[in-house]
Amino acid sequence: MKTRITGLTALFLLNFTFSQQVENTEISRKTVTAIKVSEAPKIDGILDEEAWKNVPSASDFIERRPNNGAKIPENFRSEVKVLYDDTGVYFGATLYDNEPSKIAKELTERDNIETDDIFGVTINGYNDHQQSLEFLVLPSGVQFDAKLTTSMGEDGSWNGVWYSAAKITDFGWVVEMKIPYSELRFPKKNVQEWGINFLRLVHRTSAMYDWNFVNNKTGSYMLYDGVLQGIENINPPIRLSFLPYFSTYLNNFEGKTEVNVNGGMDLKYGINDAFTLDLTLIPDFGQTSFDKSVLNLSPFEVQFQEQRPFFTEGTELFSKGELFYSRRIGGNPSKEAELYNDEEFVKNPDKVKLFNALKISGRTNKGLGIGFFNAVTEKTTAEIRNLNTGEIRKEVTEPWANYNVMVLDQRFQGNSSVTLVNTNVTRDGNFRDSNVTGFLWDIKNKDNSYNYYGTVKGSFVMNDGTKFGNAAKAGFGKISGVHRYDFNGFYRTKNYDINDLGYLDKTNFYTLNGNYSYRYLKPKGNLNNLNYNLNVSTSRRLDHDLFTNFNIHQEIVLTNKEFFTFGGGILTTPFGENDIYEPRTAGRFLKIPEMIDGWIFINTDNRKKLRINTYVDYYTYNEKGRYWLRYEFNPSYKFSDKLRLYYGFGGDYLNNDKGFAGKEGSEIFIGNRNRFTISNELTSQYTINNKMAVNLSFRHYYSDVTYKNFYTLNQDGTYTDTNLFTKNKNGTFNSWNVDLRYSWWFAPGSQLTLLYRNAVGNYLETSRLGFKDNFNRLFDEPMVNNISLKLTYYIDYNWAKSWLN
Repeated sequence: MKTRITGLTALFLLNFTFSQQVENTEISRKTVTAIKVSEAPKIDGILDEEAWKNVPSASDFIERRPNNGAKIPENFRSEVKVLYDDTGVYFGATLYDNEPSKIAKELTERDNIETDDIFGVTINGYNDHQQSLEFLVLPSGVQFDAKLTTSMGEDGSWNGVWYSAAKITDFGWVVEMKIPYSELRFPKKNVQEWGINFLRLVHRTSAMYDWNFVNNKTGSYMLYDGVLQGIENINPPIRLSFLPYFSTYLNNFEGKTEVNVNGGMDLKYGINDAFTLDLTLIPDFGQTSFDKSVLNLSPFEVQFQEQRPFFTEGTELFSKGELFYSRRIGGNPSKEAELYNDEEFVKNPDKVKLFNALKISGRTNKGLGIGFFNAVTEKTTAEIRNLNTGEIRKEVTEPWANYNVMVLDQRFQGNSSVTLVNTNVTRDGNFRDSNVTGFLWDIKNKDNSYNYYGTVKGSFVMNDGTKFGNAAKAGFGKISGVHRYDFNGFYRTKNYDINDLGYLDKTNFYTLNGNYSYRYLKPKGNLNNLNYNLNVSTSRRLDHDLFTNFNIHQEIVLTNKEFFTFGGGILTTPFGENDIYEPRTAGRFLKIPEMIDGWIFINTDNRKKLRINTYVDYYTYNEKGRYWLRYEFNPSYKFSDKLRLYYGFGGDYLNNDKGFAGKEGSEIFIGNRNRFTISNELTSQYTINNKMAVNLSFRHYYSDVTYKNFYTLNQDGTYTDTNLFTKNKNGTFNSWNVDLRYSWWFAPGSQLTLLYRNAVGNYLETSRLGFKDNFNRLFDEPMVNNISLKLTYYIDYNWAKSWLN
């Protein structure tokens, strides 16, 4: 499972997204030739085998940042050699450094990068400049891998099974890698020609170098790969692997202790060279990271991040069009059980159990990407006892359900695509069903300087009748150079609903946006980069036309030569806002006065042991005493190359905030409230070696809301004082989570994880508790204590066959 991506990787991601398209310029592509070997080299970080001798090398790296286009200094010269056989491709990199003692080599878990030098390979088996696989190795031997696409950027959730070793020497450091064909996608041809690039990051200078020149001012990273030649007549083995698991849980809650034992398996099968089947049978997601719960007073549900590996890995196709929110699968039941006054729940599960899931995805050599996803969830039943008779009845809250996603994504001209997406949910019996279809396009001109993009989507919901809604977006922009701009329009009808398998908040509106940006493409003066953005947006209600919002948003971000990043911005709504969602009633709206929001942030040099990221945001309204203050303080400290500590503090204070309080008949009541929220997070990472680590994650979230008085909402959006609403709406919410995790990657693709989990939470119908009183009440609540052990073991079919033989 992917975890934290910080430090210099964040700089790499920033650079990846910083220059997304290309101007009218010829792109020069270097070539490197792979040599076939009969005896595979040992992956040990020592290039002393005969196979590596007399092999042509890729050299003459060129700086990507900060001095784009400069030659790599002689003291950092880099050379890469490529071999291959019928099982995979081998890379041997010699990375010179005249001060090897200064090579950054902080130990982290797999897929984490902190203060480290980096060597990496990106491979595009279809040589189409649109999708690559990225394999990075650190001097400590830690691996990181990801998928790169022009539309989605870097998807670090993808996990491959490959082999590498790194060694620091007296002349620099050396990397040796083997990437099996089972982890790559390429057409079925006798002669292969792949897109490839090699990258190197020198941490102490924060300089990034590439083998094939990457022009920062004219394009996405993948447009600038070179060419790998020489791979011919290979006979790759069957792509079939199994990942069985065994897990056991010891749970203690309210004085009761339970022991659970689980087993299941994931399967991956290469249908052909391009398409892969992924299947999970009887999955177990009990060790995924905890959700960051909050007190939600908004009219929209909280959207949580997906933590389950099966739903995060290799899902870039299914994310097209933003119609797939995987947390719907195995989420809350679609119906609430009806409970009468003389009844109580014996059992009322709040989560639906996933039975199995599969996904098929790949891309043809004509550029057509095809993705199919299917999941089945089990029937969920509540048990209800009659208090007078003791009789128990059952009520189905979620029947057997089938979830499907189908995607067709055609790429063309190396820079454009059209996509068709369909999602549908079918539930057994008389429960709600849905079907959603979207058509997307992203068309760029030949010079990659302008693009035209858009979407058209329609939704059908079948539940005691049929409801149809639609949404569309279209835009045009200049996407290269120092000065860039974009104009787009967007609408959703009031009946548009994708929430059975997607996530949707606002509907019944249309919006017009205009954006202008200016940026430095090379260092100037004391600045490494500068980025300025201006956005102007206006929105109106679609059904029963009504002005809702007009805002002007400006932001500037600067990084100086000492890699100190700072900036700020201003957001203003000069005409106020008519909020059509807060009243929770169709046709009604709440007036919000004019507002100005200003913020600043500072990020210190992340090459240092101590780094601090801080942020202050202040909203002030054209209403006496109404404001919103937000503050974040996030330091981290590296004690050694093995131990790092992260702390995160967040504070929110809203004074005289106005929001929905309740509804009685046709009367809508608005509350005048103060809200105070504090979040404290502490994470420590102790890495024993590049295969073993211990992590501690702690979070306490506290939110308090106090209602001072109430109003009735008028038809014109204003509100009038009232004493008719007497319900107590004050509240205090606490969420406490502790995870202590030991992880051991004892073999490629195989992991042993021991987890201790402690959690408690409460909601009290009172507010303004003292610090001591709040914690006393919190720890009076029943607490969850859980210890779990999970073993996953990667089995490659070809290995297993050789074992049996």
